[in-house]
Amino acid sequence: MADASNRRPLASRDTGWARSVTQWLAATSITPNQISAASIAAAAIAGACFCLSGQTGTGMRAVLLIAAAAFCQLRLLCNLFDGMVAIEAGKHAPDGGFWNEFPDRVADMLICVGAGFGAGEPALGWAAAGFAVLTAYVRELGRSCGQPADFSGPMAKQHRMAVISAAALLSLLEPLWNGHNQVLTVALWIIAIGAAATALRRASRLVAWLRVK
Repeated sequence: MADASNRRPLASRDTGWARSVTQWLAATSITPNQISAASIAAAAIAGACFCLSGQTGTGMRAVLLIAAAAFCQLRLLCNLFDGMVAIEAGKHAPDGGFWNEFPDRVADMLICVGAGFGAGEPALGWAAAGFAVLTAYVRELGRSCGQPADFSGPMAKQHRMAVISAAALLSLLEPLWNGHNQVLTVALWIIAIGAAATALRRASRLVAWLRVK
């Protein structure tokens, strides 16, 4: 990642712990592109955990859901530190733009589709993944037209990960009402509908911007 104009506004970027981790990473041979690639691995594990959670008993299901939530958050940490190491630590590479975007789209699909299969709703998982990718497409379309990067919600990347992570943890309570996968199903509906609304909102903002440009 190298383009500071295409960075999502994040309050965590200014925290002491984030800067300390960035300094540590910058002192190693780890590159921003490697951190970006690691986000795919984290997402793949999260997606696999979601998928397998729908095929196991209560005890192992709980372990898998907790792991899924943890690796979703690890994915976000990778997304945070690839940019910080690239920009703040000055270790950006010529191909950083590719590694800034491509792993994120793969990660969205792995997590949403994995959750869809785990919930027994694969089509819903694919729908959530498709609309998640569409939000990023509209943002990049806007940038290609000269519009500043639009990271508006209501279901931008950090919102999607918050919803699916919370759903994973709330699913641990389903035995209390003899439920199974309803929480994940509702979460995927929220992501799919919210991401579709986000894509439409960004598209309308882009059209309005182009008309007054």
